[in-house]
Amino acid sequence: MTAPFYVPPEQLMKDRGEFAKKGVQRGKPIVVIEYDEGILLIGENPSRSLHKISEIYDQVAFAGVGRFNEFEMLRVSGIRYADVKGYAYARADVTGKGLANAYSQTLGQIFTHEIKPYEVEVIVAELGEDENHLYHIRYDGQLNDDQGFAVIGGNEEPLRERVADDYSDGMDLAAALALARSAIIDTTEGDVEPGAWESAVLDSNLGRRKFRRLNGDEVAAAS
Repeated sequence: MTAPFYVPPEQLMKDRGEFAKKGVQRGKPIVVIEYDEGILLIGENPSRSLHKISEIYDQVAFAGVGRFNEFEMLRVSGIRYADVKGYAYARADVTGKGLANAYSQTLGQIFTHEIKPYEVEVIVAELGEDENHLYHIRYDGQLNDDQGFAVIGGNEEPLRERVADDYSDGMDLAAALALARSAIIDTTEGDVEPGAWESAVLDSNLGRRKFRRLNGDEVAAAS
């Protein structure tokens, strides 16, 4: 009788992590920055229809990098989660923390038990009345609550350091846009075409729904 193939659990988890991380690093980076009147989400995305940045609920937005089909499934499931909870209870009960915890549990379960882990990382941004939240969920389900700004995608560490060097509390939208654009360009190979930016904000000045996409002119004006 042939002995079953055995891989130590720690080696299996390491291999899964390296596989998923490589998939994430191939993705174009996204920067999320708090500014004086909201939260900015911006990244390189040549496609006009396959969005990496989207609205989830009234004050909650989503950004994902990695395999599009995988983070798109997470986005859609997040919208369903928010709609059901808001309908069954109250709109105020839909929070970024609750959504981030759901994503964390889903990705952790897939990473541990499925044959192939998801090659994605996501950010859940929540605009609060008193405090904003940026939740960074990694491919293995690890959940972090970042302060001021968050970064996902290729060249994450150099990009994070570049943003940290010039980030300051209370900057306006134009300054946040300029910082994010220059940080992404400085830490990636080559320039980014003017029409290849995808960007949006959670704007505290809007009504119940805070999400608004920025057009090319708004992004270009901040350069």
